[in-house]
Amino acid sequence: MMPMRWTIILPGVLLALSPLQAQTLSPDVSKQVDKIFEKWDKPASPGCALGVYKDGKIIYKRGYGMANLNDDVPISPATVFHVASMSKQFTAASIVLLAQEGKLSLDDDVHKYIPELPDFGQKITIRHLVHHTSGLRDQWDLLGLAGWRYSLDLITDDDVMSVMTRQKDLNFKPGDRHVYCNTGYTLMGLIVKRVSGMSLREFTTKNIFEPLGMTHTHFRDDHAEIIKHDALGYEQESKDKPFEMSLTNFDTVGATSLHTTVEDLQLWDENFYHPRVGGAALNEQMLERGKLNSGEQLDYAFGLVESKYKGLPTVSHGGADAGYRSGLTRFPDQHFSAAVLCNTAEVNPNGLINQVADILLANDFKLPEPAPSKEPVKTSGPKLTEDQMAPLVGIYWNREDDAFEKITVKEGKLHISLGGDEHPLKPAEETHFHIGDVPWGDMVDIHFVPAGLDKPRRFEQSFGDGKPDVFEVATAFVPGSGELAEFTGAYVSEEIDPIYRFALQDGSLTLTRLKNKPDTLHPAVRDVFTGDIGTVRFTRDANHHISGFILNAGRIQNFHFARQSN
Repeated sequence: MMPMRWTIILPGVLLALSPLQAQTLSPDVSKQVDKIFEKWDKPASPGCALGVYKDGKIIYKRGYGMANLNDDVPISPATVFHVASMSKQFTAASIVLLAQEGKLSLDDDVHKYIPELPDFGQKITIRHLVHHTSGLRDQWDLLGLAGWRYSLDLITDDDVMSVMTRQKDLNFKPGDRHVYCNTGYTLMGLIVKRVSGMSLREFTTKNIFEPLGMTHTHFRDDHAEIIKHDALGYEQESKDKPFEMSLTNFDTVGATSLHTTVEDLQLWDENFYHPRVGGAALNEQMLERGKLNSGEQLDYAFGLVESKYKGLPTVSHGGADAGYRSGLTRFPDQHFSAAVLCNTAEVNPNGLINQVADILLANDFKLPEPAPSKEPVKTSGPKLTEDQMAPLVGIYWNREDDAFEKITVKEGKLHISLGGDEHPLKPAEETHFHIGDVPWGDMVDIHFVPAGLDKPRRFEQSFGDGKPDVFEVATAFVPGSGELAEFTGAYVSEEIDPIYRFALQDGSLTLTRLKNKPDTLHPAVRDVFTGDIGTVRFTRDANHHISGFILNAGRIQNFHFARQSN
């Protein structure tokens, strides 16, 4: 049965999108769309620009909130935004255009164009860079380890290469895994420059933006450049504190740094239906999804993610840098798209786009198949007793990423530690839990699985329809102060310059490093600690003395440090 709310809005939606009507929304539907953004539609708040596209036309565009709080400049559809990782599809398109001209092949070894990149003993192709399967370490994380402060210190292509050329290892064999890697797209930007003889900014302007009429779009490769009608980025630490400026400080392009508007993006979006740049071959290539060595197909294509929303195919990509958030989602079967560009870090553009689609595509969404009539699915589980919770308590290890999460009981509820913060778990179905105190908590499913003949007790953690991460129960390490002292000292790496120092502070092992606040480490299993930096796995020599440590932190794996002798 259709929910009651659709019976109210559907007539207006059908009227608004009828081919007999002008390409604008009716007042009633406009109000429903505007209500989605009302939180930011204030003179004292940053906000978003919205563009809604249907059948090659902009059917609705509006700004909500302020582009510049210093001078009370409101956001409009013509406001220019830094769109962060949404940039990647344009870098990928540039590579495809060069491949069409025969100037490169997607299966070329990257070293052909970037010989200064270290030889890791594995062939890394341009295709690996495109699909985030190269195994290269992520540039932002590497620069952070080396002492750069993201979006505060100026970061250039040369800075990225200064850390990349010192790397000794990959995260994994190319093609074995898919791990999002900004480095790959920065390298692709350099490849475009070296193959075409033009900077990525020049190449995209000449070959994509000018032909499409995108007159307010370009890659910013000079942080000091003045851009007319550009939105400033903001963030707010908490609701009771004022907004603060949060700006990018990059002279690096490819992975990021595109500036554009919701009006210009419609011209790019329409190129996927009626190609004026690259022809049908460009569009076909842009939608080719990656594949792992195992044969597993990815949902990541050429700077674009292919997925579904409520049964409808989608093509999308978002972005997040400093105080900027962006999203563009295409519903190709409906010739419908929406772009949301924001200048506040507290916004989820993709979620807002979905809410807009809920209104305007209500009649197109496919109802889910009815569940088998065995037992009704529980929407909330019973409160667990202490005896039921006790076996679930402990520390759990994710083997693939060397990550740890801890399950505890507080105030009669299970809690999980995520990134150093504790969150309560709320029961859903039997042995299934959601996270109870964050807006996205219901999207997370944590399924506890008892021990089997060949497997330890574990839980499977998944987000939405994503592949679950498996966390196995481990033996917790509870060191005394004497044991902690064994890990203190100074450590260095061949791959970066700063010294990492471990010391005892208030009974805990604490890490200090360049341009970072002290990081309190928490014992996980023997010789292994976790902190804001990631998982620190200490190593021992033949005499069982601490000799160094290996850092594993998501997009950085197997990063070695050696202990300095006293």
